Amino acid sequence: MPLIRDMPPSELSPYILQHTGNPVDWYPWGEEAFAKSAAEDRPIFLSVGYSACHWCHVMAHESFEDPTVAARLNAAFVCVKVDREERPDVDAVYMEAVQAITGSGGWPMSVFLTPDRRPFYGGTYFPPADHPGRPSFTTVLDALTDIWDNRRAEVEEQADELAGAIASRSVIETRPGAASLLDAAHGGGPPDLLTPAVAELTTRFDPEWGGFGGAPKFPQPSLIDLALRQALRLRGRAEGDHAVLLATRTLDAMAAGGIHDHLGGGFARYATDTEWLVPHFEKMLYDQAGLLRAYLHGWQVTGHAAYLSVVDGIAEYVARDLTAPEGGVYSAEDADSEGVEGKFYVWTPRQVAETISGGSDADAVAEAVAAWFDITAAGNFEGSTILRRPVGDALGGPDLVEEGRRRLLAARTQRVRPGLDDKVLCEWNAMYASALA
Repeated sequence: MPLIRDMPPSELSPYILQHTGNPVDWYPWGEEAFAKSAAEDRPIFLSVGYSACHWCHVMAHESFEDPTVAARLNAAFVCVKVDREERPDVDAVYMEAVQAITGSGGWPMSVFLTPDRRPFYGGTYFPPADHPGRPSFTTVLDALTDIWDNRRAEVEEQADELAGAIASRSVIETRPGAASLLDAAHGGGPPDLLTPAVAELTTRFDPEWGGFGGAPKFPQPSLIDLALRQALRLRGRAEGDHAVLLATRTLDAMAAGGIHDHLGGGFARYATDTEWLVPHFEKMLYDQAGLLRAYLHGWQVTGHAAYLSVVDGIAEYVARDLTAPEGGVYSAEDADSEGVEGKFYVWTPRQVAETISGGSDADAVAEAVAAWFDITAAGNFEGSTILRRPVGDALGGPDLVEEGRRRLLAARTQRVRPGLDDKVLCEWNAMYASALA
């Protein structure tokens, strides 16, 4: 059975380990793959992802574990698998290409390269069957194989154009007038960069649920920090009040939504909807670092104790579930457990009742928990319920709710946990250490 070559299992990332049993003949990023591609005149298929990525798992199950798809890949391409967290340099370059081609990016990232590593086509997740506006993975493979074999000049032209696009997107250019804009502000004094930045945020702000942009919604803590900095700078003025609203509406809605782990603390990477309700459940260390800082700054600016409660929850989660015995902090937890997305986190009324059974207050606690976290028979996610609570009540509910929350958390620790990405990345550890400091 094919394995990733020349890499001892002790050195493999969790993401690479997930793919060592695929029928795809994967190569690591390196000279062996490049030489094979050149010698056999075959393009490179580059697949980039990370261990906690839900859609990476989906494409792996649908395509990379399928013997028929694997045979097509092995026959026409040299297949290279990369963990974006081990090779952020490779990821960054080819993400520029995908964004140039599609206008957006994400993972899994699927890029097709010439033997000299110039991209000529790319995208993210490709489904197993054709859908309107989205070709299947096999359709893409067949089309690119035909183009490579019969229309090579088009491949070369596209590769040259994308190489130029990557170069232009990767270099900071001095725009005409940029220096004068900085120098002229306040008569040559420090430029006012926050005001136009907050004005731009306002155009993207969701006034009902907070956040900037539509679904899928990412927390973007740096933008929250920007609004809080402007609020502090213009405290007592209408512009400052507006900046506070941008930040607090977002912080409140995220803390109340399903993106927030109400039992164990911490946040999922993003929500698939505008209400912050349905995440893809993976929990990344760098998100905990950014959001710990954002909620801490929210507390410092507003004095809302609820934000400090969220900070405590993030710190407790990382200390309990992501910290190695040696002291380093792990990278991420997966979206899936037992092969099911979100299974570790969701509840049904029956599960709640069974967990809280026993004691004279059991019925009252179960009823309070179900009402507070909106746990219903219909559920809000594939027949189960992702916990959420009323916006603005991030500090916690009545005593009965808090007692029930403790019992649910204790019961959840007995479930099969999501997969752990136990890489200890220097940059992400530094980000988290900085947030703690």
